[in-house]
Amino acid sequence: MKKSFSLLFISLLALFVISCNQSEQQSDSNTESPVLTSTKVKTVMTKQMQDALTPDAALKDLLEGNQRYVSGNMENRDLNAQISATTNGQFPKAVILACIDSRVPVEYIFDQGVGDVFVARVAGNIEDKDLLGSMEYGVAVAGSKVLMVMGHENCGAVKSAIKQVDVGSINVDNLLAQIEPAIQNVEGERNYKDKAYFDHVIKENVSQTIADIRKNSHILSNLEKEGKVKIVGAYYSLTDGKVTLLDEHNHDHGHSHDHDHKH
Repeated sequence: MKKSFSLLFISLLALFVISCNQSEQQSDSNTESPVLTSTKVKTVMTKQMQDALTPDAALKDLLEGNQRYVSGNMENRDLNAQISATTNGQFPKAVILACIDSRVPVEYIFDQGVGDVFVARVAGNIEDKDLLGSMEYGVAVAGSKVLMVMGHENCGAVKSAIKQVDVGSINVDNLLAQIEPAIQNVEGERNYKDKAYFDHVIKENVSQTIADIRKNSHILSNLEKEGKVKIVGAYYSLTDGKVTLLDEHNHDHGHSHDHDHKH
């Protein structure tokens, strides 16, 4: 009898320990997952909201969204409702030119929903005539208030340009050639393994793209001068998900030569 009781006690104790461990693991798992706000957001950007939005307010909204992304406290959106609400029109607050890198999920990074932002993507976040036309449409026709060029940590296109990679494609050659002016503008040994140098080229490439946008699009340049749009550069950290604004006017260029991108 005593032996049976002991076996029963040991079995119950083992079950209790297993149960506690599972609860602990579940708790740890919950803490690591992104936290969503309880109320589902169904509203979308409207013409009235877009008209009332200043460029500074639109940029502030993006940066606050990035803070939510970094902290894991993202909005809980009713995507089906937002899809229905935007079927007949869109009034995005910003145009974001980013790299095609799969580790840079633009809408997530800024915690934006359906209809909130235009996203243009190309390896190395460079500009060309087609992208200029897309950005002009987003700002001058569709009314967006911010035009952001966003580079990112450990950019493969910039790395390839530094390494002077040759894959036997004129298309790749032409794309990497547009990053070359940024490389020429940065002092130091041409070495992507030097993280400080690599990051400097990535950020300089953002500044170069912005300079090209202003130079090659009178529409965007004039809208910026009139205060109707804010053109900004940004850098996305793959390490922690944080977006940092870049001041291209105060950027420390290694050389002051004026390079033109070839289209």
